[in-house]
Amino acid sequence: MLVTLKEILKIAEAKKIAIGSFNTTGLECCEAVIGAAEELNQPVIIMHAQVHEEMGLTTLDVIGRVMMMMAERASVPVCVHLDHGTDLAYLKKALDLGFTSIMYDGSTLPYAENLANTCVAVEMAKRYGASVEAEMGSMGIRDKSPDDPDSLYTDPEAAVSFVRDSHIDALACAFGTVHGLYFTEPKLDFARLEKIDKLIDIPLVMHGGSGVSDEDYRHVISLGIRKINYYTYMAKAAGSAVVDFPNKLYFHDIAVCATRAMRENARHAIEVFSNLTAAKA
Repeated sequence: MLVTLKEILKIAEAKKIAIGSFNTTGLECCEAVIGAAEELNQPVIIMHAQVHEEMGLTTLDVIGRVMMMMAERASVPVCVHLDHGTDLAYLKKALDLGFTSIMYDGSTLPYAENLANTCVAVEMAKRYGASVEAEMGSMGIRDKSPDDPDSLYTDPEAAVSFVRDSHIDALACAFGTVHGLYFTEPKLDFARLEKIDKLIDIPLVMHGGSGVSDEDYRHVISLGIRKINYYTYMAKAAGSAVVDFPNKLYFHDIAVCATRAMRENARHAIEVFSNLTAAKA
């Protein structure tokens, strides 16, 4: 069941949960994530990031069509989202394929340029009936922490004007998470996140969600996070499962093993984000 980001985040807000948003770099990822969501009867977001194509992974033309087909056939609400689009032409390409949501990432640009490009993305998406996420601040990569976090983290006051002037549907804010593997325990600025949530009235997005503790997930959700981007630790689980798999001679065996591991990892993430683990306790 294909839905927009705005629609799926309304579900999250009504239930005071976060929707798991998973990068799906191939067919196996799509099967794993949607399979886990259907097993739990929970909505989910599948994403293709522009950088994946730049890394030599499958192209948007190929995986985008697969994502759309699987979303339309799913028994739960699924949003098909373009993650970290830095090129407006690339965003249009995703919209032409039927993506119901796009993220314009101008976080490395000066404020005025980020805002201007985000407004273009919003007007473009409106013509397709799609939703828009944008980012203020920078998530960083792995354990390369800045000397001055305030220089990269989302400024709450600036977020107010950015959301007001851009008319976006969701804001990705930087408050201590990073992309990739954590080599040290992440230190999240909960006070900053709480202030942002009090000042703006649209759903907040957490990038770099992999590797955060279940307790911290629950805390950020209580502070307004309604979408959690997740990929690295799901992919790592698949890699570890393949390493331990006794018969690695044939690719189809590897693919089945990796898909099963990703599905189990995605299932746990969705359970936590949806507060299902607390209900079991």
